[in-house]
Order: sequence, then structure tokens, then C-alpha cells
Amino acid sequence: MVAERWESSFCDTVKLFQKSNSKVKIYPYTSSSLREDFQKTSRVSERYLVTSLILVVTMAILCCSMQDCVRSKPWLGLLGLVTISLATLTAAGIINLTGGKYNSTFLGVPFVMLGHGLYGTFEMLSSWRKTREDQHVKERTAEVYADSMLSFSLTTAMYLVTFGIGASPFTNIEAARIFCCNSCIAILFNYLYVLSFYGSSLVFTGYIENNYQHSIFCRKVPKPEVLQEKPAWYRFLLTARFSEDTAEGEEANTYESHLLVCFLKRYYCDWITNTYVKPFVVLFYLIYISFALMGYLQVSEGSDLSNIVATATQTIEYTTAHQKYFNNYSPVIGFYIYESIEYWNSSVQEDVLEYTKGFVRISWFESYLNYLRKLNVSTDLPKKNFTDMLRNSFLKAPQFSHFQEDIIFSKKYNDEVDVVASRMFLVAKTMETNREELYDLLETLRRLSVTSKVKFIVFNPSFVYMDRYASSLGAPLHNSCISALFLLFFSAFLVADSLINVWITLTVVSVEFGVIGFMTLWKVELDCISVLCLIYGINYTIDNCAPLLSTFVLGKDFTRTKWVKNALEVHGVAILQSYLCYIVGLFPLAAVPSNLTCTLFRCLFLIAFVTFFHCFAILPVILTFLPPSKKKRKEKKNPENREEIECVEMLDIDSTRVVDQITTV
Repeated sequence: MVAERWESSFCDTVKLFQKSNSKVKIYPYTSSSLREDFQKTSRVSERYLVTSLILVVTMAILCCSMQDCVRSKPWLGLLGLVTISLATLTAAGIINLTGGKYNSTFLGVPFVMLGHGLYGTFEMLSSWRKTREDQHVKERTAEVYADSMLSFSLTTAMYLVTFGIGASPFTNIEAARIFCCNSCIAILFNYLYVLSFYGSSLVFTGYIENNYQHSIFCRKVPKPEVLQEKPAWYRFLLTARFSEDTAEGEEANTYESHLLVCFLKRYYCDWITNTYVKPFVVLFYLIYISFALMGYLQVSEGSDLSNIVATATQTIEYTTAHQKYFNNYSPVIGFYIYESIEYWNSSVQEDVLEYTKGFVRISWFESYLNYLRKLNVSTDLPKKNFTDMLRNSFLKAPQFSHFQEDIIFSKKYNDEVDVVASRMFLVAKTMETNREELYDLLETLRRLSVTSKVKFIVFNPSFVYMDRYASSLGAPLHNSCISALFLLFFSAFLVADSLINVWITLTVVSVEFGVIGFMTLWKVELDCISVLCLIYGINYTIDNCAPLLSTFVLGKDFTRTKWVKNALEVHGVAILQSYLCYIVGLFPLAAVPSNLTCTLFRCLFLIAFVTFFHCFAILPVILTFLPPSKKKRKEKKNPENREEIECVEMLDIDSTRVVDQITTV
């Protein structure tokens, strides 16, 4: 606490000096600057997150609405977001009660919840629209749960496994571990809330629909003949289609007036499976792979501390000035000798000088030895003479008085003075932005500190970042990928067709490969934030693509093209609705004055866009000419050796039926 107050006072003093001396530019940077600037992102993001929430609520309500005031479900859009918010707040409360520490990476948790929770709620709504209106609400709800909750349960399990591995002791990054732990808790409660709270909301709106009540005002909608007597604005607000007005056999098309349903079923499905469109999609995919490969070959691990802090901060100013004027030098490394050694011994002097050789040095020890040589005094003095001259002559000289803070003296019981600890400062001629070179230097000094006769430690505030992030940055992603692959492999024995898991795995690889490549081209390094986003990208891809692929693979009796269209019609609306809400919620994040949120926005945007590209372009085209084949399945039910008999009947005068012709095909 004392050190933090001193550092804060120091920065304030420097800023005051800067104001009174405008010609001098001073950039203070202390050991607590990085932590404070890292947490500052949360404060500057508040109003942008509120804007994001408003936009998502608006888009969710619009996506659940339609012209029919009875079958429209705007409240479900709002209640779906309430469900996600409750899960996020519950997780935050549990983390807080268990003594967990908040950090700015938690800003990504609401967007993780949006991606998973919104698709689950929209999928349930889509399943509701496929049920028959003449059924009881209980029967319709049972069909909704049977149709949508299996896939939602499996994807939730995938989230829990991948983020659970990230939250395990295998992850040595504290911020990543806490983020994954928070995400696991939020996803678990989101699943429970969707089952209970959102399900009950769906039942409530179902009763409103069955009673022909207005979806917003819950007022009974009058019959068309009564509406004709009302004003135009009244008729517009209470437009509904009654079951008596629906011809027999048309009931399944009641919800086709929804804009997105109409767009997919009448236009997009036919267009994307058109023979003339497919070559362009394949060509576009090859271009996608080419650019992704170009970016993948340039991937670099994050080494710049400014990537995880807010923009208008001391860390950014200091880092910018350092890279502009001193980019050929490493950070200032503290070299601390923490035990009493024989500084007066010539062999010890040689060892210390050897350890610091090759660095630009600010060293009291080397300055003192040069001071003795200028006085024509031997550096190999007795202990008492060496110490007395150091205290009474060298440190009293004005040009060397600043070294007093670098030496700690101790007086023993016999009034003998000894140097119990000291420090020096070293700067290496190496690029700070070259993470591998700087990390090798750090490891070399650490190995030397263990094996050398002189016991010392080296430290710089940036070393904490390097140890926790740069040295094993890919560990959380690596572990999560392995866990996801194992889960997909073992679940292959449980699903109806193991080809589903093969397609899911290939899709995840394609999406992750593209995201890594394009985020590199977008100048996003592989740091803690981007790694967490990539872990989420695995689950987001499975969330959106798995239902689509399973519907196609398990389909029988029709052509591939027919089942591609059917899969898009069944699941495409939910994917499109969740994507629109997700993207709208992401856009305010791009305006936050923070490099951390900038990285978060770019990674999440790429994940959403690339997954959407695969769901609505790549998979619908590729699945039309790659396994599984539908022809063999069709032949099993329809053998080739089949006879079709065509009979032409003629009616005689006495009403006797006579077979005129029999044709065998």
C-alpha cells in the first residue's frame, strides 16, 4: 500500500512538473501502471456496453416480430435477453462471493453468452413455429423441447468441456483461467434458465396465441368482420390470421409471413443451390483459404503491453515514446544482489562484471571501481577500507550521491559495516518488440542466477506479462482444442451417424484456420484476449453448424439439394436471427477507446462472420456434392425391379366397368 501511494504521488508530481514545463515531455511508468491501465478498460466501456444492450434488445424484438399481431412474439426477444442477463449476473455474483477477482477480460463474457444463449432461444422459437396450431400448448411445448433441447444440451456440454479445460490448473494464465471459470458458470446457469424461465415464457406466449390475444398488449383480437368497422390504424395494429380463414392444408404455412422465413424459403435456398452459383462459391472459398493461409504464416505472439490496456493511458504513452526513441534497447532490467558478498575480493569483482558484461549499465559497483582507479587506489582493498571509502568518499561525492538508494548497509554487533544488498540497472541492445529474443535474454539471466556464485535476481514489470502470457500463450487454446476433439470422437459412438462429427470437425478447423489467418492480416496478435476468443470460436461454430449438419446427414429419401434446402429452412432462421443480434451488439465495442476491446471486437466479429459464411454459403454448396450420398438410401426403399401398372377404364352403356388397356412399365 505504501509503495502504491508513493508511485501515485510520483506520477502526480511528474504531471505537475509537465504542466509547468511544457517544453519537456515526461512519460511516467511505474510497476502498478499496467494493472491500473488494464482495469481502466472496464470504466471506459460502460456506456458503450449500455448502447450495445439497447441495440441487441431492439434487434431481438424485431427478429421475433411479424405482421400477424397474434403469432408475433416480441416479448420472447426481450425475455431471451433477460434470460442471458440473469445467467451472466448469477455467474458474476458467484465469482464475487467466492473471492474471485474481476479483470477487464470479463468484458467478453456477455458476448460469449449472447452467441450461445441467443441461438438457443431463437431455435426454440423456430421449433414452436413448426408445430401445429390446433395442438394444445402442452403438446406444442413438448415438441419444442424434443426438437431443440437435445442439440442445445450437446452444445452446452461442449462449452462446459472446452471452457472447463481452460479453467483447470492446466492453464497457467490467471486471467484466462478466471475468464473460463466465469464463462462455465454463466453457461451452466443459462442452460438452466432457458429450460425453466424461457420455457415458461414460451408457454405463456403460447396461451396468448391460442386465445387470439395481441402479442404485445395481450388484448383479445376481434374477428375480421368486426375489424372492418374500425379505423385504419386500429386494423393495422390488430392484423391477424384466424384459423377459420386458413384453408385446409395451408396450416403449416401460417408463419411464412415472417420476413426471414419468407426470404430463406422462397429466395435464398433456391439461389444458393443453383448450379450457376456453386462454382463462384467454391472459387470464393479457395480465395478465403488462400488469404487465411497467408495470414496464418505470419502469426506472431503478442509482446506489446499496450495491446491489453485502454488507449489514453500512461502505459500507451510510455510504450509509444519508448518504441519511437529507444526501440533498439530492451526494458530496464533490475539486477538485484540479495545477499552479502565480498565486493572487495578481486575474483568476486570479476564475476559481477562478467554477469553484467554486454549490457548498457547504470551500476554503482562499476562506477566505484573506476573511481578507485582514478585515485590510483587498488580495487583489491581490505573489507574495512573498501567499505569506509565507499560510504565516506564515493557516496558523498555529488556526482555519485544518487547511488545511495542502490546500496543497503548493515552495522553488525562489533560496529563493522557490511553491504547486505545492492542493485544495478541493465539495458540490453535488443528489440523489445522481438518477443523471442527478449524472452531468451530473460531465461539466460535466470539460469545464470541459479548457477552463479553470486546470488541475484532480475526483474522488470514486463517480465510478469511475459511469464504469464507470452511463454505459453497457446496452452489454453491447445488444451481446449484437444478436449473438443476428444469429445467429438467419443460422441461419434452415441450419435445416429458418425459422419456428423466428421463434418463438424472439418467445419471447426476451417473456421478457426480462417479466423487466425484473417485476424493476423487485421493486425491482431496472438495474445491472451485473442486466445480466449479462439476457444469461444470452437464452440460458436459447433453451436451454429451442428444442427444444420445433423439435419442434412440424417435426411433420407431425397436428393442432397433437397436436404440442404430443408436444413436451411429448419435452422437457417435461428442462425440468421442470432447472427443479426450478435453483430449489432458487437459494433459499439469497436468505438471503445481501448486496445483490449479493439482486439475483442475484431476477433469476435471474424468468428461470427466466418461462421455465418460457412453456414449460409460454404456448407450448403459443398454438401450438395460430397458425402453422405442420398441415392443409396433412396434405393433401399425403392428397389429398381418395380412394376407400375397403368389401367385405362371405360364405362359401358349399362354402367359396366371394362378395362380397355393394361400397360406394364
